[in-house]
Amino acid sequence: MNGQQKFSAAMDALPLVAILRGLQPREAADVGAALVDAGFRIIEVPLNSPQPLNSIAALAQRFPQALVGAGTVLTVKDVADVKAAGGELVVAPNFNPAVVAEAVRLGMVCLPGVLTASEAFAALEAGAAGLKLFPAEMIPPAAVKALRAVIAPEVALLPVGGIATDNMAQYRAAGASGFGIGSALYTPGRPHQEVGEAALRFAQAWTGTLLA
Repeated sequence: MNGQQKFSAAMDALPLVAILRGLQPREAADVGAALVDAGFRIIEVPLNSPQPLNSIAALAQRFPQALVGAGTVLTVKDVADVKAAGGELVVAPNFNPAVVAEAVRLGMVCLPGVLTASEAFAALEAGAAGLKLFPAEMIPPAAVKALRAVIAPEVALLPVGGIATDNMAQYRAAGASGFGIGSALYTPGRPHQEVGEAALRFAQAWTGTLLA
């Protein structure tokens, strides 16, 4: 499968993005296995992590069934570097038309960060595969509902920032397609067994099987 196919399959199965900010390359295999075992298929290593391209390369090689790439992608050069490392995903905190265009040119999945309807429509026009609603603390469920009223239902809306198992249901009811999950899932040095347990809780929260 190519990146777009992996993105579509993941959105159908478990539309949660694991954001591994601060991941060390030596942790990549164990943390990645814990996530994949819990059902995660989208893995993002922000570029302000230690040696992020090494981690991306290790994850992409070890878990070909997953869509692996980078977050905090801010420049066109960043996009090329991620592609060279084997990444198929570009996530950004902002909408930069040049970054989206380069990702599209290279056949990568691009999820730019947007906050307003104007940014959302501009990003989609530029070729974004979906939209990262960031920071979600500034986009409560009511705002997601308002955006969803004007954005086509097939467009992926992924709130990121402050997402926890206890607020996913409200966002989902408002029209969120999935979520990006950061520090509630992974923090630097967290044992991979604990990451796996947290990943399973988030997967259960999505499917509605998480016990209180």
